[in-house]
Amino acid sequence: MLVHEWIETLQRLRAQRQSCVLITVLNERGSVPRDRGSKMIVTADGQFFTIGGGHLEFQCIEIARNLLMQGRESLHSEQFSLGARLGQCCGGSTTILFEPLLYVQPQIAVFGAGHVGQALVTLLATLPCHIQWIDQRAELFAQVPAGVNVCQVEEPVEYVSQLPPESYFVVMTHHHPLDLALCEAILRRDDYRYAGVIGSNTKRQRFEYRLSGKGFSQQQLARLRCPVGLPQVKGKLPAEIAVAVAAEIIAVYQQTQNAGTIG
Repeated sequence: MLVHEWIETLQRLRAQRQSCVLITVLNERGSVPRDRGSKMIVTADGQFFTIGGGHLEFQCIEIARNLLMQGRESLHSEQFSLGARLGQCCGGSTTILFEPLLYVQPQIAVFGAGHVGQALVTLLATLPCHIQWIDQRAELFAQVPAGVNVCQVEEPVEYVSQLPPESYFVVMTHHHPLDLALCEAILRRDDYRYAGVIGSNTKRQRFEYRLSGKGFSQQQLARLRCPVGLPQVKGKLPAEIAVAVAAEIIAVYQQTQNAGTIG
């Protein structure tokens, strides 16, 4: 493996904001599968290059993915004896360095798979983010962009609690009472980064009236973006609305980055 190959791979993953762990053979003693300096890159669902294969490599991949799951940012090293206990027959020993490189991607939940939901998800799928697409109607998920996680559930409101903190919520279902119930569940979490609801100013006024009756303050209601999307982006076509919503999400995300936080 040439130096530029693993550097180019890291650059590509960084451009995609995909977290990974850089694995390096730090030291070796005796007979080992790969020499000092050999490298491997592990992501949540893939790997690049090799440190020799076999049980050593499998165990290092498992360690790397555990580090990713835990969100560990600090360096980690382990020494391995390459004997029968590890399932290796080399007989030497090696020290492996694990360097987590974390790029947190926005978690976006889109409730609704109608025409606007389909246009929005298609657009968001081209961006470095994790998308959960939720709807009760399985037949609407005929065409799903790569990388999108489809959640066909009978009770979409119950899914709100399953999203991690700092998530982005977009509500655009086919049923106003469901939109209202979703808004209530999202507002009660109070740990979201963004919450937008498709609709008019009249819909917002109705929702504010009903939600204030459930105990929500004006400060809480002010965080709810309805009508959803950047107002500068005009149009009523599904694609036009999708562009406006995606632009607003990008603006919120970039604002948090500029403020020194990760969305």
